[in-house]
Amino acid sequence: MRASLALLVLVAAVAARADEPGLHAGAAAVDVTPTEFPVNLPGGFSGNAGTTVHDPLHARALVLSSGETTVAMVVVDNLGVSPAAIEEAKAIAAKKTGIPVERMLVCSTHTHSAPTSGATEGPAPAVAYRRKLVAGIAESIAKAHAALRPAAAGHAVESLPEEVFNRRWFLKPGKMPPNPFGKLDLAKMNPPRSSDVLDRPAGPTDPDVTILSVQDADRRPLALFANYPLHYVGGVPRGTVSADYFGEFARLMPNRLRAKGDFVAMISNGASGDINNIPFTVTRPPREPFEQIGIVARKAADAAWFAHRKIDHHRRDVPLAMVERVVTLEHRKPTEKEVVAARNVLAKWDDPAERAKLPRLADHYARRTLKAAERPDTIDVKIQAIRVGDLAVCGIPFETLVEIGLELKQKSPFGTTMVIGLANGRHGYLPTPKQHRLGGYETWLGTSIVQFDASVILVDNLSEMLGELHEAGTPSPTERPE
Repeated sequence: MRASLALLVLVAAVAARADEPGLHAGAAAVDVTPTEFPVNLPGGFSGNAGTTVHDPLHARALVLSSGETTVAMVVVDNLGVSPAAIEEAKAIAAKKTGIPVERMLVCSTHTHSAPTSGATEGPAPAVAYRRKLVAGIAESIAKAHAALRPAAAGHAVESLPEEVFNRRWFLKPGKMPPNPFGKLDLAKMNPPRSSDVLDRPAGPTDPDVTILSVQDADRRPLALFANYPLHYVGGVPRGTVSADYFGEFARLMPNRLRAKGDFVAMISNGASGDINNIPFTVTRPPREPFEQIGIVARKAADAAWFAHRKIDHHRRDVPLAMVERVVTLEHRKPTEKEVVAARNVLAKWDDPAERAKLPRLADHYARRTLKAAERPDTIDVKIQAIRVGDLAVCGIPFETLVEIGLELKQKSPFGTTMVIGLANGRHGYLPTPKQHRLGGYETWLGTSIVQFDASVILVDNLSEMLGELHEAGTPSPTERPE
């Protein structure tokens, strides 16, 4: 009898706390590691069949609710989940939770050792993985929503400059090799690490580890959503599935914060389309597989811990709002002359003597050029802005170059701004007009697929959206600008 009475009192207390005004939050992590093999892993321009797992992949979700507005933010261990798969997962989660799909941000970490996500037909392991990924993303949102409870939030930033390097370089005179189209760029991605070749980086870096920290009503860590403008680290043996440093960061953070129970940590991919972990002017000792991943993850976890110490207090009365826009951009198309040149490259490819005269990767980019000619004239892309108190979060569905993230942070009316790349899909690289003029891998036709001034258009839209969130509360949930 006493046990039954105690249970009734506990249930009543939990229900009462769920009705409390102010911020509520829930978090969850769902395993999305493949179980059927082989799966296709990103491998540059050659196949990479995944057959073994080093560490698990997850979809990690944080759901925040103010009573009037509920927002879901998901980080998935993947190179870039396809927009179609994301929208399918959002629809399932919306049906389970009632959260509108336009209040969900789903982003990818950009690990290069997770399976591709777009297969709806073909080899059974690929189709099975897409099905598991979609279900896992939806389940992470549903579980986090079911775990909503009174919470408080805070945010802070800590600098970690020694692990971010701009990978685009100006080279010394005469050192630039021809690009796949037979032309000379002004900037090169990942050039040889030699003082005889290197001149200076072609762009800046962003060193900030930005965190959103969430505690429960008893001031215990509930979740941590972090962001760092750094590509994947790598050093993973071919054929091996791994979440890269993003997964190791999530594993380390509970210990850093002495968190227990159902605490969930996640780190999103910042504006880092031209930022990687290679110190071009420094000789780094050789690393064993996964060693550098661990080094970067530990430093990022330490930086997140130092940032967490800067938070004076977590607040329950934080304004929460989100706005989404669908922006129509023009697809880049090759000229008729470029199409003819691409066909000529492929016509020569079967002749070893002719092939030897062609630039490296000429055949790959010839095929991409012909594919680009078949694209529709325009593409609709989804961008989002979220407000959590004086923290703003921007979501962009591209591998976003660092200058764009820095510009958004500088223009934002909020005290702290987090810029997330690969949010709600992956549509290639997003360079600035300046970087387009320099050329290089991130700007080539077939790698960057939208109009040259796309970054200007998206920054203008996101700046407007941030202004709306800052000045006028919550705008209408979905907008399509004229």
